[in-house]
Amino acid sequence: RGALTMGKAAKKPATFVAKGVTALGRSQTYKRRGLFALKKKNGGKFPVHAKKAAPAPAATKAPRMYPADDVSPPLAVKTVRKPTKLRASITPGTILILLAGRFKGKRCICLGQLPSGLLLVTGPFKLNGVPVRRVSQAYVIATSTKVSLPSIDTAKFTDSYFKAAEAKSSKKGEKEFFDEPTEKKALPADYIANQKALDAAIMPALSADLKGYLSTRFTLRDGDRPHLMKF
Repeated sequence: RGALTMGKAAKKPATFVAKGVTALGRSQTYKRRGLFALKKKNGGKFPVHAKKAAPAPAATKAPRMYPADDVSPPLAVKTVRKPTKLRASITPGTILILLAGRFKGKRCICLGQLPSGLLLVTGPFKLNGVPVRRVSQAYVIATSTKVSLPSIDTAKFTDSYFKAAEAKSSKKGEKEFFDEPTEKKALPADYIANQKALDAAIMPALSADLKGYLSTRFTLRDGDRPHLMKF
């Protein structure tokens, strides 16, 4: 005769009223955790584990001089850097309005988010002069207008891509200090080529209305109420 074996119901997680305080009583919590079985297994007592001995400090030579004042040792700071959470209104293809910086008031297209948390945006440069650059999401307004972007390879645009090379600085004399720099730094050839390739991939996906929308600058006039506007 076959017998059906019923499995035990899974225990529900404990409900905490406060930190370290469960909704169950002390005796029910004792029974629920099965501490009686652990105590019975070890002869009516809870198991006690011996603490590891602390390693002996290395012998160091005493300093000849002591500081006059008490110097407090620096505190250890354990910083956990969490990835920046992207706003729900910002997605690849969203048209943004820049609020600060050299291109404030201009519109651009969001291409994605970099590992540093900054946004990767571009004008495109051929339309409004905004090159591919990094922008903090705190300084942009996300509009409801979106562009269906084609498959664009943005793997080359990393955080290190935008960092300028460190130039060796030499000591300047009195004459060099007051002379104005006449030579203008030229952009690298690969930077220009990458921008042209990016513009060539995005421009076919823009309609005539979107091109006109991206080309115009966002401005506020007398009587405009930004907090009541729907972007």
